[in-house]
Formats: sequence, structure tokens, C-alpha cells
Amino acid sequence: MPQAHKVLGQSNPSATTLTTLYTVPASTQAVCSTIAICNTGSTATTYRLAVRPAGASIATQHYLVYDSSVSALDSVFLTLGVALAATDVVSVYAGNANVAFSLHGVEVT
Repeated sequence: MPQAHKVLGQSNPSATTLTTLYTVPASTQAVCSTIAICNTGSTATTYRLAVRPAGASIATQHYLVYDSSVSALDSVFLTLGVALAATDVVSVYAGNANVAFSLHGVEVT
């Protein structure tokens, strides 16, 4: 099974908008190892991180992080180790438009 270590997704979503960061391609599995959350703004804000199996509509049970804080001009790094199947979706949300997300991991085909 070939493995590709890579950046799985990067996004700077609009404020208060649930946004798809990464969707596992068909016939592929993935392991999300690390996500970086970078607040480039001058005020603290919050962020959310969810995994939606098979692209399901968002529900409470999908959240891994909900309204956690990231300080102004700071970053948070989360070590995940989350295994995903084909068509699973990683979604992100930020309290303002100054937050950038970067997801790193491995795709297995």
C-alpha cells in the first residue's frame, strides 16, 4: 500500500463559517497527524475542529475541539493520530477571519 506523507489541507476560512479543510479521496485512507491553527490577528479568537464520517451533516458528536481559544498572534499545534476512511471530511471553523489551518498527515492508497 503506497503512502504519501503530505499537507492534507490548508485554509483561511471566512469568520464563523464551517469550512471543509480536507476530504479523503475515494479508494484512500488517511491518518491526520498534526494540525496547526495560526491566529494572525491582533485579538484572541476561538476555533473548532470536526470529523464528519462519509461527509455527514455536522452534528455534535463530530467535534474534536469546540470553541477552544488561540491567543492573538499565536499558534496552536494539535497532535491527532486520527484515522479516516474514504469520503470522511475534516471541517474547521474560526471565530474571525484571521485564523489559518494547516493539516498534515499520510494518505494510503
